[in-house]
Amino acid sequence: MTLHWVLKSFDELTTTELYSILQLRNEVFVVEQNCPYQDADNKDFKSYHLMGWMDDTLAAYTRIIPQGISYAEASIGRVVTKPAFRGTGAGKVLMQRSIAHTLQLFQCTTIRIGAQLYLKKFYEALGFVQCSSEYLEDNIPHIEMLLAK
Repeated sequence: MTLHWVLKSFDELTTTELYSILQLRNEVFVVEQNCPYQDADNKDFKSYHLMGWMDDTLAAYTRIIPQGISYAEASIGRVVTKPAFRGTGAGKVLMQRSIAHTLQLFQCTTIRIGAQLYLKKFYEALGFVQCSSEYLEDNIPHIEMLLAK
């Protein structure tokens, strides 16, 4: 399975792309995880958006956030793979590409993420190290993790 990868700033997104992003984020973070939360948090405007497409279907997505928005460091957030594409390796490729783009876009050497606790091993395999105690965000256990290059 080969996805077509597209990276855009918020202003470059088409209305169809934006709709697909919001639809996928809601499908997984709100409906699947049964977690009502405020997804539209104003961070999208200043972020880059990495999309992995299979034809007209958004299969994988991350939001790449500059330093000083979520954390002092650059960050990767809203990491999501459409349920039908899980187990295909798309999530790993998504994060590898997100890391490379983050380092290049923001000329940084560290990336901080707020990770759902159950994904700790996934992020550790990519080089992230836990750097906080466990905390609840929207009633889901999270930890902060740091990648230093």
